[in-house]
Amino acid sequence: MRLFGKLYERVMIWSQHPHAPRYLAGLSFAESSFFPIPPDVMLAPMSLARPDKAWRFAGLTTLSSLVGGIAGYLIGMFAFELIEPLLHSAGYWDKYLLARQWFEQWGLLVIFIAGFSPIPYKIFTITAGVVGMSFLPFVIASLVGRGARFFLVAGLMVWGGERMEKTLREYIDMVGWVVILASVAGYFLLK
Repeated sequence: MRLFGKLYERVMIWSQHPHAPRYLAGLSFAESSFFPIPPDVMLAPMSLARPDKAWRFAGLTTLSSLVGGIAGYLIGMFAFELIEPLLHSAGYWDKYLLARQWFEQWGLLVIFIAGFSPIPYKIFTITAGVVGMSFLPFVIASLVGRGARFFLVAGLMVWGGERMEKTLREYIDMVGWVVILASVAGYFLLK
């Protein structure tokens, strides 16, 4: 079933749209504070389609994500009572509690790790605001973690170039199904 192949083709077309950088910036902002889809899904194909602009896209993604992270921090600091029911209903409450525990154990390092890894960064930006983490260290750790991640993604796309695009196109369906199966298995293992 070529479900992911069709989706991949569509994303490659969208990545060349004249407004794609705006959409990338919006997605990057939203993902850092409330939206579940990571910006890598746009950054990677945009960097593949336009390797001459890959570093610019990575910078845009990093800065937009940082601003979104600051919004998440402010939500945690000033409006946590409003979003607490959403954390419960969206199934993020246990992740929020785990994030609080990690802040107590590792402090600033948690923001850097969350910024770089596929862990839902928004949980950590909101939690940083709730626990009153110092703002400037939060911004610096977010900038370094998010920047390292997004520049790595863009760099891999530039480095792999046409070869990577062909390989991705060939194996995208298998990769998509493996990711879904791994996510389902991970969900049941953690539950």
